[in-house]
Amino acid sequence: QVQLVESGGGLVQPGGSLRLSCVVSGYTPNYYAIGWFRQAPGKAHEGVSCQTLSGGSTNYADSVKGRFSISRDNAKNTWYLQMNSLKPEDTAIYYCVALEAGCPRRVSLWEPNFWGQGTQVTVSS
Repeated sequence: QVQLVESGGGLVQPGGSLRLSCVVSGYTPNYYAIGWFRQAPGKAHEGVSCQTLSGGSTNYADSVKGRFSISRDNAKNTWYLQMNSLKPEDTAIYYCVALEAGCPRRVSLWEPNFWGQGTQVTVSS
């Protein structure tokens, strides 16, 4: 079992930045990946970014490439999603997830097995 607790959401103006945090606990072997999904109002969940615990694979959705960055602090068991140049279409609930099957290059193949409770990100002027 994996526990994931997100924080860091909020209201930000277009073009601004925000950093989400996710504290990870529980059984997480190296072949697992930790990532971020989001769900905008009225839309399905969408993969944003993921990275294997081994560090061998890091991938991003095309919609956030060049603007978002995933990272981690092993000493704190904490993962981060740095979001820059935010757009109104980035408004969503963001979820930290754990993926037993790792982090394939194709976003459509990301299959989360564990989810955090979510944190709201609103991009608006």
